Amino acid sequence: MDRSRVSMLRELQELEFALVELNLYLDTHPDDDKALSTFNKLAEHLAKAKKNYEARYGPLINFGHSGPVSSWNWIEDPWPWEIEY
Repeated sequence: MDRSRVSMLRELQELEFALVELNLYLDTHPDDDKALSTFNKLAEHLAKAKKNYEARYGPLINFGHSGPVSSWNWIEDPWPWEIEY
């Protein structure tokens, strides 16, 4: 397995985990400006990381959330959850 691909997927998982946790925290601490700032920075970083991954390896999800594709190759590569770490 491509080490870069695994590394990129792990980064996506870490960012998504941090954002879920910050989301839950902000539900109970909506006036915490530092947490909100961190949430926004991580959300921007996640969007860029997803874009970079998809440009290199293809869409992470279907149903049009990943932009236009030049070929339908969902079954050619392993799904993100099939990649061994």
